[in-house]
Amino acid sequence: MFTEIHYILRSRFDGQYVTARVKNPDNNAEVNYILLFKEDYEALSYVNTHAPDVASRFAVESVTGTQLKNQLQRWGFAGVGLVQEPLEPKIQFLKI
Repeated sequence: MFTEIHYILRSRFDGQYVTARVKNPDNNAEVNYILLFKEDYEALSYVNTHAPDVASRFAVESVTGTQLKNQLQRWGFAGVGLVQEPLEPKIQFLKI
């Protein structure tokens, strides 16, 4: 996974990444997973399908494995959510 190029969605407004917030069953706290897409058009399909009113406010960025690892640590993400189907989301969550 860390040798491939993935795509992420980032807000043009405030620079925030599109994430999934999942409740931790142990302590009921929310943890954030950054959403990763295999292709740039999958990221665009995701945002156009699920947030068409604000889709123009997002940019697609490519990220390598080493960049991703640094971003996960810097921003305190619990892991990644690999989006396998953008139109009807199927997401595989991986902790770091």
